[in-house]
Amino acid sequence: MIQTPLLPLEVYREIKEMTARFSAEHIRPIAEELDKNENFPDELYRKMGEQGLFGITVPESYGGNGLDVYAYAIIMEELSKGYASVADQCGVIELITTLLSTYGTDYQINKYTQDILKTNIKIAYCITESEAGSDVSNVTTTATKTQKGWVLNGSKQWIHNAPIADIGLVLARTEPELGHRGMSIFIVDLHSKGVSRGPKDHKMGQKASQIGALFFDDVLLLKENLLGELNKGFYIMMSVLEIGRVGIGALATGISQAAFERSLDYAKTRKQFGKPIAANQGIQWMLADMATQIQAGRNLVHQAALQLDNKITAGTACSMAKQYASDVAVKVTADAVQIFGGSGYIRGFEVERLYRDAKITQIYEGTNQIQRNIIAKRILSD
Repeated sequence: MIQTPLLPLEVYREIKEMTARFSAEHIRPIAEELDKNENFPDELYRKMGEQGLFGITVPESYGGNGLDVYAYAIIMEELSKGYASVADQCGVIELITTLLSTYGTDYQINKYTQDILKTNIKIAYCITESEAGSDVSNVTTTATKTQKGWVLNGSKQWIHNAPIADIGLVLARTEPELGHRGMSIFIVDLHSKGVSRGPKDHKMGQKASQIGALFFDDVLLLKENLLGELNKGFYIMMSVLEIGRVGIGALATGISQAAFERSLDYAKTRKQFGKPIAANQGIQWMLADMATQIQAGRNLVHQAALQLDNKITAGTACSMAKQYASDVAVKVTADAVQIFGGSGYIRGFEVERLYRDAKITQIYEGTNQIQRNIIAKRILSD
């Protein structure tokens, strides 16, 4: 059953128009440059903060926008139409500020949340390890209790913002014998003694989202560095995965929509055998399938967002949205390259970048194989 948005439809239209305008004016014109240079400029970061594009669902009392997941999905799609790496930055900040505002103490919220949203500090979400990707329960980083707090040891890899982040939320084992029931989250100053960084990894796509490794060697943490309840870190991290999957589904939809729009324009203007290639039924069918699949993915994303907003169990809906929308992104961008022909395979053509940007959406925030496991478990248990 389709749920009702919490806010008047006019509010969402204004949010969509504002974000689309920002994306068209400030993001898309420099997307190729960001992809080439593999960095996220501070100036753009600040502009996004000033525009209120961070902390979408975070309460206004903590410096956020106090909006809902449906609004967040709309914003993520529009940002991604400009460049998915930019939307990805919005998504990471959304997850971390949601964790802080939900589980943080007054001291932690006051110390970090507004500075993150005002872009005074950069953050990282530190879960993944070499043997703990889809299987988060296999994390080996440890935090050993001391009289004054904790000592952190271990490493993380493929961490978004690792090369540039100031603060990291780190998942570590605090009681190893308890398995995933013995994990906790710590707020770690990444400029602390004992913290080191690996080189920036060079990715296939979404290159402006810098990732890398972090190493922790006897890093001293105080008691106030613990976020939330001791040994509840696994569950706390999992609590934001549903909104994270909606965000990635929306991001993937933005990539798809951008590829479709470029393909449609090209098909109308590119002539072969004396007529636009859009006159050929083969191209028409490709465009029809693209439009249909994008809308179906968008509908799944919006449905999942509305279920979250209306406090309806949404785990399966979020997995369906993320899995389908990201699969569509890979297919649609591949079709876009096909429509462009040889040009689509050349650097500097937008669809070539979009094709590279799409692939990771099937992998991060839970691989699509994991999403299918979640969906299958639910439908088989009914």
